[in-house]
Amino acid sequence: MLERKKILLGITGSIAAYKAALLARELQRRGAEVRVVMTPSSIEFITPLTLATLTGHPVYSDFTENRDSGEWTNHVELGLWGDAFLIAPATAQTLSAMVTGACDNFLMAVHLSSRCPVIAAPAMDLDMYQHAATQANLEALENRGVSIIQPDSGALASGLDGKGRMAEPEAIANWLENWFQTKAPLNDKKIVITAGPTHEPIDSVRFLGNRSSGKMGFALARELQSAGADVHLIAGPVQLNDPSGVQVTRVETALEMHAEAMKAIKSADIGIATAAVSDFRAKTTSKVKWHRNEMPTAIELDENPDILYDWGKQKRDGQILVGFALETDNGIESAKSKLKRKNLNFIVLNSTADPGAGFGTDTNKISIFEQNGKSHTFDLKSKDAVAHDITQLILTHLPQ
Repeated sequence: MLERKKILLGITGSIAAYKAALLARELQRRGAEVRVVMTPSSIEFITPLTLATLTGHPVYSDFTENRDSGEWTNHVELGLWGDAFLIAPATAQTLSAMVTGACDNFLMAVHLSSRCPVIAAPAMDLDMYQHAATQANLEALENRGVSIIQPDSGALASGLDGKGRMAEPEAIANWLENWFQTKAPLNDKKIVITAGPTHEPIDSVRFLGNRSSGKMGFALARELQSAGADVHLIAGPVQLNDPSGVQVTRVETALEMHAEAMKAIKSADIGIATAAVSDFRAKTTSKVKWHRNEMPTAIELDENPDILYDWGKQKRDGQILVGFALETDNGIESAKSKLKRKNLNFIVLNSTADPGAGFGTDTNKISIFEQNGKSHTFDLKSKDAVAHDITQLILTHLPQ
């Protein structure tokens, strides 16, 4: 099935464009989330309204969908969103543009900025398909890593009979399922992620904690699951729904999270600690609410165990450990110190000083420091896009 897969569906100007509606529904039926990008000529064959209604999302066809407001549609973010960019139907003109890098419409801009695998399902008349130029373009695209879903043979719009019909929607969906099973880069990898805050009780209603929302950890869980990984998410008290296809264990305290994380890491290939775990817990607590006149003026604290440090002490050969560091000052020095001390492959640094980064936001701005001395700095972007960047770096650390 295509559960939780994000499919960017590109539609170009072919009579087969009407099949895109059936294809979108078939992909959704199998669990995929579908977003649609159209060329101007494809709109003459099927309306954006039809596809927006079927997918439940706006259809993208221009850089400025609302010219009166002057709002810009970010083709880069769209290109980063998908697990696969499926262009179906793909006309001879589109195939040629993909080879040359021509960028005369929004779909081609998305194609050029897309980091996910690109798949094309050609649709054209017999002689156009058999033409040497078209065959050369198909060969060039395959050499660049574009996957081609071969067209069917049969009656064509011209009245001819032969190869050139776009593959049927069900066949394309079947092809995608098989492709994801064999191409998913993290197939059979077990990953454990900690996310969110921990709450350390003081009495029955009060606790020590922080403002972590868990959004970064949940975004990583979704991204890694989409890449084929078997993901176990250990989450503190957050107001987020369980990601589909991910094993989720809910905990409250640092001791509970530590116990679950230490069990899970034993069989994991990769451990990622995004959780903002409370460093301390109250030495004594009350099972009932303390009233104002009963509340102690000082609370004695015990130190909580450091999950990531304990992971690092028992790290196996080939195991990958990733840490997160949220800092307010001296961020780089602190992150590099944690990287070495906790035996990590790399650490992700973000700062509360950066607008749009940190707790509770839907965006993040990160820098990554690797054990080998390399570093990477990224612009502010959505946490889903940040999760994609981190996943790509994880792939470079996989044992060969």
